[in-house]
Amino acid sequence: MQIAVKKRAMIFSGTSNPELAEEISVELGMRLGEVEISRFASGEVYVRFHESVRGTDAFIVQSHCHPVNEMIMEQLLMIDALKRASAKRINAVIPFFGYSRQDRKSLAREPISARVVMDLLAAAGADRVLTVDLHSGQTQGFFDGPVDHLTALPILSKYVQTCYPDNLVVVAPDAGRAGHAAKFARHLHAEIAVMNKSRRADVRNVSKSAGLIGDVDGKVCLVVDDMIDTAGTLCSAVMELVDQGARRVIAVATHGIFSGPAMDRMEDSALSEVIVTNSLPGGREAKSEKITVLSIAPILASTIKAVFEDESVSEIFQGEHLEAIPPERVLGGFD
Repeated sequence: MQIAVKKRAMIFSGTSNPELAEEISVELGMRLGEVEISRFASGEVYVRFHESVRGTDAFIVQSHCHPVNEMIMEQLLMIDALKRASAKRINAVIPFFGYSRQDRKSLAREPISARVVMDLLAAAGADRVLTVDLHSGQTQGFFDGPVDHLTALPILSKYVQTCYPDNLVVVAPDAGRAGHAAKFARHLHAEIAVMNKSRRADVRNVSKSAGLIGDVDGKVCLVVDDMIDTAGTLCSAVMELVDQGARRVIAVATHGIFSGPAMDRMEDSALSEVIVTNSLPGGREAKSEKITVLSIAPILASTIKAVFEDESVSEIFQGEHLEAIPPERVLGGFD
């Protein structure tokens, strides 16, 4: 008996960012699959797919945004339901990966939470993970299957190059982001500066700027980070840059979380513009003229298409999705 093998892809959305999932499906010329997601009175999550998924390559789009634990649980249950319904391959598409900042032990008796989330995805039945701009590239190694680590750098840098073509210096808000900033500087043919940041170990989301390496006097400063949470680090950097003579300060980040006081801090700061993507719904929902939201649907759609057709993902990004330049090489120049 011989059977011609036909591949079929289906894309589904959790409740965290359905607008982005819809954009991705439009880019692919597909429709979102039918799935019911609801809550019991006790708060438990209920999931049921309303169409056959047998033998499909299924892609589940879910950002791990607030409430983070519920969004992760939704995705885990969707993965489990697909596995039990005989989906051939299950791909977890995670524009923003929850717990990504907890990727190592900084103090005794701490968990490595990013590893726990990856283990949960694998245990639920995910065959592959697609995510965008992880806080640290090492998180890819926590999953035993393929991980496609995408980057929004081409979309973000193109916008900045169009709107701010001259007299630009790229600023890393701390040494850990220096490699990421170096990639932006290379794309924008700009100079680079690095700030020194100190963070309190006993309190979450509290930091302050403690010096600057580089010349920003009279320049347009582009502060580059992977995410903006409470905006404490960002606004501290803005104050330092203005004190150092910066003519204008803008910020760019892939993930706009905007927790707690973030919006008020940015509104009250000297920031001219904050550029983020729609990996999270926070930027889209923000009522501020300072915030510009760019869509990452095209890069996610292109990657999903490449994965489904067993083509190279690296060719889409031309290597830019790989780990950033090590910080120790940034100020020494480029090869």
